[in-house]
Amino acid sequence: MTTGHSAPSLTKSRIANSMGKAKILMEALPYIQAFRGRTVVVKYGGSTMEEGGFHQSFAGDITLLAMVGLRPVIVHGGGPQISLAMEKEGIVPQFVEGLRVTDAPTIRVVQRILAGEINPDIVHLLNRHGCPAVGLTGLDGGLFSAVPKDPRLGYVGEVASVNVQLISDLIEDGLVPVIAPLGTGEDGNVYNLNADTAAGALARALGAQKLVYLTDVEGVRRNRNDPDSLVSRMNLSQLEEMLDGPAIEGGMRPKLISCAEALRSGVARPTSSTVESSTLCCSRSSRPRESERW
Repeated sequence: MTTGHSAPSLTKSRIANSMGKAKILMEALPYIQAFRGRTVVVKYGGSTMEEGGFHQSFAGDITLLAMVGLRPVIVHGGGPQISLAMEKEGIVPQFVEGLRVTDAPTIRVVQRILAGEINPDIVHLLNRHGCPAVGLTGLDGGLFSAVPKDPRLGYVGEVASVNVQLISDLIEDGLVPVIAPLGTGEDGNVYNLNADTAAGALARALGAQKLVYLTDVEGVRRNRNDPDSLVSRMNLSQLEEMLDGPAIEGGMRPKLISCAEALRSGVARPTSSTVESSTLCCSRSSRPRESERW
């Protein structure tokens, strides 16, 4: 008995797959045209690196952005990896308001993990996908100058200034910078920088069009214990109001503070002054955690 349908074939499957990709590209075309030649700063959270298969998706996405003419700049974290390395050395991780307490032994671990392991791993991954990535830290070229943030935190720094010349030169040469969030203090010490804060400061200094955070939580909630309170979009005044309240704490707080500072400086500010959730926090996981720590 015949059904009137031909048997499946590999050629037909490939054609259907190609048509699907073409449709996606056509839908993305207006955004590609709007952002071509514009700088996009992406904060790649250490927690997302632990998600199975996500690192490959991330590398593919960044490579595509670079190939269609956008100018991505990556600032990466490494909180979970640093905590694991500390525990292996018998150092108990401690946090104050979402920020890691960083004494002398801890800063050595932070520097080794961020600059010696995570950064080259991301660069290697991107290069394998055909993305011309180059790795550096905030120490290189005096990129991030830092001042101590809080005596309770030890070698945790606040970004005092950003020297974007090196990054601008790399971008102009068609390269994708991948930056570990370390800073140089006036006292000559190396400081651990919150990656969210560093990404925001860099976006402001570069005059970036977009600032995107990749994290493993679903987004921002008005009530952290109520999934139905998830915020899909907000403007700057709403964000500032939320930061003045008790709902935002832990690792989400420095993330949203950096968003507010970026918005005040004109980063990713649409004409309506409204920010979509993808600007604030791009979630790639269905396993939200109640708090984040970097």
